[in-house]
Amino acid sequence: MESEVRNLTLRTGIRVPCLVQGDRDAKPVLLLHAWGESRRSFDRLIPHLAGFRLYAPDLRGQGEADKPVDGYSLAEQAEDAAAILDALNVARAFVVGSSSGGYVAQQLAAVHPERVAALVLVGAPLNLHGRPAFADEVDALTDPLDEGWVRESLTWFPLLHEVPEWFIEDRVRDGLRMPAHAWKAILNGLCDATPPTESGTIRARTLILWGAQDNLLPRGDQETLAARIPGAVLTVYPDVAHVVLWECPEQVAEDATAFFRSIADVRQSGDAL
Repeated sequence: MESEVRNLTLRTGIRVPCLVQGDRDAKPVLLLHAWGESRRSFDRLIPHLAGFRLYAPDLRGQGEADKPVDGYSLAEQAEDAAAILDALNVARAFVVGSSSGGYVAQQLAAVHPERVAALVLVGAPLNLHGRPAFADEVDALTDPLDEGWVRESLTWFPLLHEVPEWFIEDRVRDGLRMPAHAWKAILNGLCDATPPTESGTIRARTLILWGAQDNLLPRGDQETLAARIPGAVLTVYPDVAHVVLWECPEQVAEDATAFFRSIADVRQSGDAL
């Protein structure tokens, strides 16, 4: 099974690394990470997503991707995602988005419906109108970032399940790799955007995974999100908070795999994604 990190030059003018793993003829899955993270936030999910061709890039301003001064609107972030598929020569893929990565995934599906075979939204917002409580802290950031602040930022989203220490330390490293302008511009781009389900229509089959103890995204928003996407299914994890991917990657993988395979089973074997 192939596993490598490719350095992609995108038509949007930046370069990003992308983990590529899985058999070449397997169904493609694009993994979009959350704000402040990197492709490595999927390290505990990927081993459980067997049977797919996985693509996990670092997104603009984060991880080891280029960190330009601009280009961070939601529309531009989604265009980067489409450009990543172009650079990989992937016409259409299943897309998994974690937290704000799920917001980018929604925008991608609304603007480029031909590129998205199906969506799994993991703790993803309906909208981000109204600045979150921590936005003022982000606005005050200067370089170099303080490690203590990055560690403290991880407590904005309480964890109800044990998460390995190495994984937490890796998220601290993710945060420290980001310059202050990227922290600010990405958050502002997300908060300033018109929600994808208001600006367009998402027709891709969609599975929404949400933790019932989420302190950021209310259940009513998740129900509205499901109602706005025809045929969407909302699955609630009772004892999980906002960062679903961190708390229960095995369950996310199990549910995503079953969902994607149910779609593939409906199609004729000769059909492309």
